[in-house]
Amino acid sequence: MIRIRFFVLMALFSISLTVCGQTPDTLVHIAPPDTLLPVVDQSANALLDGLTESSKEQPLLPDRMIFTQRALWGKKGLLRLTNMAPLSAEGRTKELKIRRTMLVAHQIGGFVTLAGFVVQGLLGAKLYNAQGQEYVDTKRWHERSATFINVSYGVTTLLSLTPPPPIVGSKRGFTWIKVHKYLAVAHLAGMIATNVLAEKIQTDFSLKPYHRAVAYGTFGAYAASVLALTF
Repeated sequence: MIRIRFFVLMALFSISLTVCGQTPDTLVHIAPPDTLLPVVDQSANALLDGLTESSKEQPLLPDRMIFTQRALWGKKGLLRLTNMAPLSAEGRTKELKIRRTMLVAHQIGGFVTLAGFVVQGLLGAKLYNAQGQEYVDTKRWHERSATFINVSYGVTTLLSLTPPPPIVGSKRGFTWIKVHKYLAVAHLAGMIATNVLAEKIQTDFSLKPYHRAVAYGTFGAYAASVLALTF
């Protein structure tokens, strides 16, 4: 019985060696420590070189910025020269958070101003047919709403012109952001024309139709500009 067990154990041991394809002298082969160090050093150096190259390739500022952003946040912008916002990777991270907050406020201001346009339009339509005391009261509220719109519009515009620039510039080709910017030029011109005509109406009532047409056109361009950001 002992011999049978001995032969069985020897057979199992031989089978295990055959499967592994190794003999007892060659089961484990560890390279000397000195031969591993150069490999580790080379891998570490390659990794560090890659990180250095990637940081050099990634610019902190985009090549294209609007003139207000370049004047404030460019490499030679006012905030850089006064050292209020030094240009650095850590500083740019904070600036991007500021940018997001300002653009969210810009969007909210856009809807608030749009609501003001609607109220202004209703008051303007009522003013055209009002008479007597109703005309006086409506005109007063029309002027108040105009002041509110001018202030709201001005703040909203500044929030879009002065935030820190993004990491990369605008994409080429058609985007809804570009549509929003093009319409902004149109309603900005309309706002200026509307206010100028509003002053001239006080002495020349024949300009009322032109004032009304420009006001409606400005509202249309502004509403389309706000809606373009939802796409």
